[in-house]
Amino acid sequence: MREFMAVTKALSDPSRVRILLALRRRELCVCQITELFGFAPSTMSKHLSVLHQAGLILSRKAERWVYYRLPGREVPVVVRKAIVWVQKSVADTPEAGQDRKKLKQILKLDPKTICQRQLRR
Repeated sequence: MREFMAVTKALSDPSRVRILLALRRRELCVCQITELFGFAPSTMSKHLSVLHQAGLILSRKAERWVYYRLPGREVPVVVRKAIVWVQKSVADTPEAGQDRKKLKQILKLDPKTICQRQLRR
């Protein structure tokens, strides 16, 4: 029950659902995710924390960079089903389409350049 409640809380915010969709096909650096949504670092940190606590995303650190991805089979069934449900339900929405187009442009940039630019803001 606790896992279910954490998942439903995490999915109650449209921004967090959009983050899950952005991670659908690839791992992303936190700076790439922040660039995609244009949130303040503190706001992005909160969203990522809620998703991480629910088990909906995993993170890894490489030097100074933190990368996020969707989990595989290592998470509970409720988490895997929730991710599949989100992808089937909202992947074809206009918002998701706009995010995919913007992310395609972001992926052409060096993540280190994006991170450095965000630090200067």
